[in-house]
Amino acid sequence: MSGVAVDPADARSRQASPRSLSTTYTLSRDKILYGGLLVLTAIAYLWGLSKNGYANEYYAAAVQAGSTSWKAWFFGSFDSSSFITVDKTPASLWVMGLSARIFGFNTWSMLVPEALMGVASVGFVYVSVRRWFSANVGLLAGGILALTPVAVLMFRFNNPDALLILLLCSGAWAVTRAIDSTKYAARWMILAGALVGFGFLTKMLQAFLILPAFGIAYLVAGKPALGKRLVHLVLATVSLIVSAGWWVAIVELLPASARPYIGGSSTNSILELTLGYNGLGRLSGNESGSVGGGVGNPGWGGATGLRRLFGGEFGSQISWLLPAALLSTVVLVVAAGKAPRTHKPRAFALLWGGWLVVTGLVFSYMQGIIHPYYMIALAPAIGALIGGAMSVLWRRRAEWLPRATLAGGALLTAGWSFALLNATPSWHPWLRWVVLITGVLAAGLLMLLPELTLPRTAARRAGLVAATVLAVSALAGPTAYAASTISTAHTGAIPTAGPAGAGGMGRMGGGPGGGFGRMGTPPGQTGTGTTGPNGTGTTGQNGTGTTGQPQGAPGGGVGGFLGGGGTSGVSSELVTLLQEGAKGYTWAAAAVTANGAAPVQIASGEPIMAIGGFNGTDPAPSLAEFKELVAQGKIHYFIGSGGGGFGGGFGGGRGGTSNEIATWVADNFQSQTVGSTTIYDLSTGTGA
Repeated sequence: MSGVAVDPADARSRQASPRSLSTTYTLSRDKILYGGLLVLTAIAYLWGLSKNGYANEYYAAAVQAGSTSWKAWFFGSFDSSSFITVDKTPASLWVMGLSARIFGFNTWSMLVPEALMGVASVGFVYVSVRRWFSANVGLLAGGILALTPVAVLMFRFNNPDALLILLLCSGAWAVTRAIDSTKYAARWMILAGALVGFGFLTKMLQAFLILPAFGIAYLVAGKPALGKRLVHLVLATVSLIVSAGWWVAIVELLPASARPYIGGSSTNSILELTLGYNGLGRLSGNESGSVGGGVGNPGWGGATGLRRLFGGEFGSQISWLLPAALLSTVVLVVAAGKAPRTHKPRAFALLWGGWLVVTGLVFSYMQGIIHPYYMIALAPAIGALIGGAMSVLWRRRAEWLPRATLAGGALLTAGWSFALLNATPSWHPWLRWVVLITGVLAAGLLMLLPELTLPRTAARRAGLVAATVLAVSALAGPTAYAASTISTAHTGAIPTAGPAGAGGMGRMGGGPGGGFGRMGTPPGQTGTGTTGPNGTGTTGQNGTGTTGQPQGAPGGGVGGFLGGGGTSGVSSELVTLLQEGAKGYTWAAAAVTANGAAPVQIASGEPIMAIGGFNGTDPAPSLAEFKELVAQGKIHYFIGSGGGGFGGGFGGGRGGTSNEIATWVADNFQSQTVGSTTIYDLSTGTGA
């Protein structure tokens, strides 16, 4: 594989005349291979997509709501009557909601946009890397992103991460164009700022982790004079603030009565959500309304430190090529040496290496909630860095140190892949030996071939063989995990890629409704607990049992807030009851936790009030507000415990308004069983 950083100005000087450009179009080998990469990526991401069902039903319910109500669509409301929002900014819901409006709400209309975002992300990585290296290097970088297990998972899922990665990849491309340009550098930096700003509207402060890399790369390597570069960075910052802030300003300035409650906040404030639960709280572990986590909590990310991303539930998601990517960053910096300030490989290392190092360090040391699928944020940088370093080393493989570095990288990657595959010894046990043997063989070929005196044609063929063996060794493991991810259903709140048992915590879900097993067992554990009558639950042998409920309180277990039993657990009798009883009511029913309400809302197509938001701890509504809504005839039913794991959530297990409301309902309304679900008719009873 060869590729040299090319000056775009020189490339343009060799282009054909404007007249010939307007009359001819050549379908070159590079264009065919690029198109093939995108087509194969699209096939992989779209293949059997429907097996994931509604994926994360929490977001699926919000997509459904947005497909029927423009107000719910704009605010990212969980229900079409806009009682409460999801606990993220809504940009990803805007895309899926528009698709659902056009094609109708279903699995395909919701997940196909996510898959196409993945294809586009691969495309942006390709064009960014190709601009400074070669088409072959771009293909390698894009292919690595496409085959990363966690990327395959999330580009087939409805969490916000797919759109976030697309925006960040396109932002990196814009910075690359800015560094290349003199006349239009300011425009490209303004575009980069806007793209990152919309990244904030997708997943809040996580989008800003790449800002140091973007800013430093342009400040160091941009062509304009230093003063102009500083002005351009100021303009990019203004663009970011405007693109990220317009929606926040609208939400903050509107009266609370004119918009839904901001889910995930304790004060009904998007700023609090940004700086607290979804912001600085993730770093410190001090997260108001958190579902867990805290400092070093092994159930939500394990111990902090540099080893976090290489072990437990994270290693199999992203770390296959992470050691090689870190080595690649060093290679690119060292190769730059004392080259001029605008040297492309150094700028490349600052841009993509800065992305990888800053994001990786934050993920390694953040003390709040962190999930395995967050690791997709590292995948574009890993692909780009390995591609760039391979180009630099391959061109100089006749020299001892570069080829020794290549061989060492091959052995390092093969050894680490062997260790990751060894974590699931019963899953294709032969594969880890293939990876190890081909890695050793590739290293040997890389060291030996330059020493042989071969005809030019034979030397090129031998080099191709060595590159192929190296690629097989490096990519066989993640490719196998990617294939397993594609062939397996993934649903629930915390999905993971690869075969069952991969990593320290295993897959979440696997069938419709996923989540923490059926009733709240932490991932990868198998304990079965029972619920005590007065709030005392028992713990399963190898896992965590469900939370007990107060006597008479209509609540479920922990499974309710993390996905429950899914739409398959919602009986046809309950669907019929809600659909027939929805007329004249703002909400057909209310349920504790959004994830407890989600499958019922999706199955019935009627708005369900999610008491307490995502995990039942948001102070919305208060007991007084709920009583008033019931008295006004706006809520027909209250959904208590359900045989499918939905409805109820924590109930009284976590205290707060959810507990008060559940207890008040149980004390003042008569329960009935519909299917396997306990229902309270709020139109009758002493509290009506």
